[in-house]
This record gives sequence, structure tokens and C-alpha cells, in this order.
Amino acid sequence: MARRDFIIHTPEEIERIRVAARMTAIARDQIAEQVHPGMTTKELDDLAGAIIRASGGVSAFHGYHGYPGNVCISVNDEVVHGIGNPFRVLNEGDVVSIDVGIQYNGAMGDTAKTVYVGKEIPPAEKRLLEGTRLSLEAGIKAAKNGGFVRDISKAVERVAKEHSLGVVRDFVGHGCGIALHEPPEVPNFAAATKGPRLVPGMVLCIEPMLNLGSYKIYVEKDQWTVRTADGSKSAHFEHMILITEGQVEVLTRV
Repeated sequence: MARRDFIIHTPEEIERIRVAARMTAIARDQIAEQVHPGMTTKELDDLAGAIIRASGGVSAFHGYHGYPGNVCISVNDEVVHGIGNPFRVLNEGDVVSIDVGIQYNGAMGDTAKTVYVGKEIPPAEKRLLEGTRLSLEAGIKAAKNGGFVRDISKAVERVAKEHSLGVVRDFVGHGCGIALHEPPEVPNFAAATKGPRLVPGMVLCIEPMLNLGSYKIYVEKDQWTVRTADGSKSAHFEHMILITEGQVEVLTRV
């Protein structure tokens, strides 16, 4: 059931969304395992495309509003929507965000994680990755039947501040399920309004995008790649959740 500011999915749709979300989560982890020093981001994108095809699904990102990659690969100061590049070589010390979307049987999966290239992660990068991951978990915990979208946003922002991380404000989480982007928006900061009430059947993507420095960002000339304005490193984690009568269901946790 579609409304102006949110969508309630039918039981039949939810079953298809569950399958697509799980496929996407498995692919996300398989792609992340391939990250190593010396490879190019284009090689990683090609591997991602092969993994998605092997799953039986189709990249939800490729061709979306003209996006050229199979997945979004964002390195260091790139926040989101980075494009695989044959000349961009990954090195020890890089922070790499991998955002994966898969379309399968008329449903969508969308999920992301950020990994560190190397073994010994420095304190700043550890704070960035842990803080972003924990802010996502806080947002999930705050998502309860009868609550509001802003409850999620406040929880994400609280943990981000506890880790002294800048919260990107120009890009936010969203509804997802049959289309890649559905209402409502799910900000990572407490907006002025409560947003829609959370009710069973809503499927949301919670996706903190946090920076080691300022929250300010800009979009590159390619019209896709989003970078931090101050050059600080950024991290991005994302889960799809289903609001139920009881405990929230994390569709992209495997």
C-alpha cells in the first residue's frame, strides 16, 4: 500500500524482498572478501559484477540514472557513489566502502559495509569504522513498531557524536523493497519533524555515512562520486530492516 510519505509492503512482496535482501547481503560479504592491496577499483567492480550474476540477480545500480558501475566503491575521502576506476589502485591503509544493490524477481536488496585495507588498523580509522557500524546498530535498535523515523535518526546521530564523527546530511537512508528508493527518507541526524510513524510492512534502509572530519561534502565532476569537503576519510554501513509487530527484522544480516 503506497501513501504519500511511506509504503507498506504486502506479505507476498515481503517474501520476495527477503530473498533479494539476503542475496545482496551474501554478495556484499563475498565482494568485501576480495579487497586487497594492489587491485584496482575497476577490478573489484568487475568481480562484484561476476558475483552478482552468479547469484542469479541483476545489479540494481548499473544503469540507474546512468550509473556506470556494478556496485559503488568509495575510497578514503569518497563518501558514496564511487565508480570503479582502472587507474585507482588500492593500497595498505585505504578505507573502502562497498555498496551493493541486487534486483531479483521484482524485488530489491540494498546494503553496504566499509573495510580497511591491511591488518593493523590505526586508531582514527578504527574509530571511524567502529563508530559508523555502531551507529547503524543503534539506529536498528531504535526502530520499533509505533515509533517514528526520527527515533532512528536520533540514535544514529547520538552514537556518531560519541565517536566524534561528522554526520553527512545531504545523503540519507530511504525506503526500499520493490523500487530501489522508496519513501520515506531516513536521515542520520534528528530532523525538525518526526517523520512517518513506523508500522508493520515498512522496509527501510538505514545507512550512516560518517566522516572523520566535517560533515560537509561535494560531488565530483563525474556527477556521481561524493567526497568530504575537508579530505577526511569517510565510512558507510547499511542494512535493510523490516518493521514487524514485534522485533525488527534485519533483512541483510547473514
